[in-house]
Amino acid sequence: METIVLGGGCFWCVEEAIKGLKGVSDVIPGYSGGHLENPTYEQVCGKRTGHAEVVKVTFDPSTISTNTLLEVFFTCHDPTQLNRQGNDIGPHYRSTIFYTSEAQREDSKSVIERMGDLYENEIVTEVSPLKNFYVAERYHHDYFKNNPSNPYCMMVVAPKIAKTRAKHAHLYE
Repeated sequence: METIVLGGGCFWCVEEAIKGLKGVSDVIPGYSGGHLENPTYEQVCGKRTGHAEVVKVTFDPSTISTNTLLEVFFTCHDPTQLNRQGNDIGPHYRSTIFYTSEAQREDSKSVIERMGDLYENEIVTEVSPLKNFYVAERYHHDYFKNNPSNPYCMMVVAPKIAKTRAKHAHLYE
């Protein structure tokens, strides 16, 4: 099993897009990339911790490759938006990949290069080694699944999930 940490805006969307993929055993929302230990959601949203909203993904590379996992990740958010996703603005919404091995770093760079032609603007996804990960508060776990009638979930998350699952339907259990 391997672990990689991915951030692409609100972690509710990325979590739901990755959950259910064949070969993915765990997806945990949290915070990574900043300087404050054990930050809270409110602190991260305050834009002074340096952390991004992320998900820690545990997966079996013999079932789903890092490349395929990253292709799904790039479908569920816009990697060309710097420090934002739509109306969600701030460095905690940045597009980022925190890798746990040199092979993941190489795969990340390769996927970004290969997918660059699919976007009008340049991909601005950060690729960095994982230095820290802090689990988000329990109410963020499975947020989309547990709150489908939340207006943000209906208007922002649901369309991204629908698009991602339609494009990669063969990859889901």
